[in-house]
Amino acid sequence: MVGSGPELDPDDLPDGLVVADARGRVVCFNRAAARLTGVLPEAALGSALEDVLPLEDLDGRRWWQLTDPYGGLAIRTRQPERNLLLPGGREVLVSARYVRAEPLGPVDRLVIALRGTEARRRTERSHAELIATVAHELRSPLTSVKGFTATLLAKWERFTDGQKRLMLETVDADADRVTRLIAELLDISRIDAGRLELRKQVVDLAAAVRRHVERKVATGIAEERFDIRVTEPLTVLWADPDKVDQVLANLLENAVRHGEGTVTIEVAPAKEVVEAPVWERSGTPPRIVEGTAVTVSDEGSGIPEESMPRVFTRFWRGSKRGGTGLGLYIVKGIVEAHGGSIRVDRAPGGGARFRFVLPAGVPDFML
Repeated sequence: MVGSGPELDPDDLPDGLVVADARGRVVCFNRAAARLTGVLPEAALGSALEDVLPLEDLDGRRWWQLTDPYGGLAIRTRQPERNLLLPGGREVLVSARYVRAEPLGPVDRLVIALRGTEARRRTERSHAELIATVAHELRSPLTSVKGFTATLLAKWERFTDGQKRLMLETVDADADRVTRLIAELLDISRIDAGRLELRKQVVDLAAAVRRHVERKVATGIAEERFDIRVTEPLTVLWADPDKVDQVLANLLENAVRHGEGTVTIEVAPAKEVVEAPVWERSGTPPRIVEGTAVTVSDEGSGIPEESMPRVFTRFWRGSKRGGTGLGLYIVKGIVEAHGGSIRVDRAPGGGARFRFVLPAGVPDFML
């Protein structure tokens, strides 16, 4: 192997790896392949590939006879992943790559990757649940919009100006609700793909907190319900101000809507150990991050201990008071995209306490 790093052990791979030589004899059979197939590595090594992996397609046809990897077209380089069946009807995802000593030459190595279908099924269930949630959330505002517009168009002259204004304001609010849901879906798509776009600039986190509290007060919430505590000196943050606003808005809204008593917002310097984002986590060690922490806590009943591990997952709802259950999933994705971390626990007053940390620093060209 070229390079200075240690050679990769096939047994460290999360997916099954099976390698057959030019004669179709198995020369590599890792632990993941043994787990998926139920075949011991010592029994597989040296045996014929067709005997070790007697795969069939969903129509019952023998897979290696059908694809003929050693005798097929010499221009082939791979077999795309597809669902195949092991003996007993167990489903497995299989892909293959043909390694040739020279272009258009005979197959020198056949490299087969095996994956279980559990992860794909979980993804499919998650997508189905997402579609069902979106359909449910869209139905209510769209029904309202359709009902009010149809009524106004059919009976415009019968309504007073006040009644018309009320119906149009309702339509406008429902249109905003649909827009927010679409924005959430776009954010989820980008977070899942690890492609959330950040437009960074210097952000004053304490000022952002005060601005959000002022907005809440302007909507009629008592100013006495909020307690802002800022510990100086704060580090300079290089972040996306719109995304930071999205995080603060969600956490404050949750504290006001689902919590009780005083909502305390603390802004202070922080130094914490941070895990890598989900899409980078494999083999990536934790790191120490210095930056600014924001803690939002309330004095309500809090979140049950058994529910805390699910708080940042899709569709988790802390109460029956509406919402898509996507907000905290997006909040976590935004914070991690900035290289930060977020967690939830119980506040001293018994309510919920959310704490997120954003790393300090600005680009070199600004120093």
